[in-house]
Amino acid sequence: MIVAEIMDLAASTIVNVGGPALIESLGATPTQMQWGIGGYALTLGAGLVLGGRLGDRYGRRPMFLYGLAAFSIASLLCALAPTIALLIAFRMVQGVAGAMLLPQGLGLLRENYCGPDLAKVFGIFGPILGLAGILGPVLGGVLVEADVFGLGWRSVFLMNVPIGMACFSIAWKYLPHRAGDLSIKIDLIGTMILAVSSVLIVLPLGGEGWSRWGWACLGSAAVGVGLFVARQSSVVKAGRTPLVMPSIFQHSAYTAGLIGIALFFCSLVGMQLVLTLFLQIGHGFTPGEASIASLPFAVGTACGATLSGAILAARFGRKVLQLGAAVQLAGVALLKFELGTTSAFSAWQVAPGMLMCGIGAGLVIAALFSIILAALDEKQIGSGSGVLSAVQSIAASVGVAVFSSTFFLARPAVEPASALSAALTVQTIVLLAFIGITLFFPINANAALEAQHG
Repeated sequence: MIVAEIMDLAASTIVNVGGPALIESLGATPTQMQWGIGGYALTLGAGLVLGGRLGDRYGRRPMFLYGLAAFSIASLLCALAPTIALLIAFRMVQGVAGAMLLPQGLGLLRENYCGPDLAKVFGIFGPILGLAGILGPVLGGVLVEADVFGLGWRSVFLMNVPIGMACFSIAWKYLPHRAGDLSIKIDLIGTMILAVSSVLIVLPLGGEGWSRWGWACLGSAAVGVGLFVARQSSVVKAGRTPLVMPSIFQHSAYTAGLIGIALFFCSLVGMQLVLTLFLQIGHGFTPGEASIASLPFAVGTACGATLSGAILAARFGRKVLQLGAAVQLAGVALLKFELGTTSAFSAWQVAPGMLMCGIGAGLVIAALFSIILAALDEKQIGSGSGVLSAVQSIAASVGVAVFSSTFFLARPAVEPASALSAALTVQTIVLLAFIGITLFFPINANAALEAQHG
């Protein structure tokens, strides 16, 4: 379960460090690079809720196996893509496969563990998955730099094929058989509304500049979300199974949590990409050098997550989220100061700021989901967690578009420090908004943990 889920989640960020290589080898524009990186997160988020329902209907074992096989095949197609257009298309297919795979892992754990055992499993599972996305760019940089058999960035995708085949053979032998419930009907209309709304959210954010059609897309997306909620209510009234339980949106604290998780992961994923672009495009770092230079952020995240998960979250509840965001803001301020200290740049110059930003991010990551889910009752946890994961993924795609657009508009090849500073200003605004929205989160972390583990 852990290896397959890491493959899925790391795919969201592992390509970040290969962005400049995509521009060079495939002649991609910055906007195309954004779609090559963020397209995966977009289709993943749009399909997660459907993937969970398919597991309920047809069984989690077969859906896990189908999703894993499709993910591996899509990874191979990405590795072989001759043009940036085909790479974007295959990345989006990879995201759909990931959406079929990701919900089944958590569902299988809930089906086969209970009580204290389930709590222990989540104690291992959660932090590992959280760190998978953070460490993805580091691994990606090492692979691109190694240039095994001259594959360059293609090795980032190709490595999923043997790992996927090994996982498939083990899963085929050991995953328990449990039939799904064929009486559950899939709401295809709701699925289409959700998918179109997700695309409309991201579509206008990847271009250079803004226009009326961008506002029209965002307005249409807002209408689409409203239609989706109304559709789910009508499905429930008709006595059928909805994709999402509409009752979860009646909890104001949970709704605030959706906004908060969108803000946080938009900031987190967007800045991860921008830091990599800053090092490679702005200062000529190789992918391997950029991944090593990003290690302070990864180390800080691991330390912050460990401290938060082991001690702070259970004791201080939502205050640990506010502390984490405040530490990130301090890291942003430190980075801005470090950028102006000398004209001769080295990776050591920004390491303290990146370390502090990582610690703040880790403090938030370890506690965010469980604290938000405290607003729901036990029967709503499955549906609520699926929506949170979907929002997280779509927000990551938005973050890639917004932050990289801000960075490229500031001419990073000419003024890299100014380009990074512009992105850091956006991050400051987003983190301040996140701190504000946390005031509406549930307070009691212990209640959150009890709710999450049943």
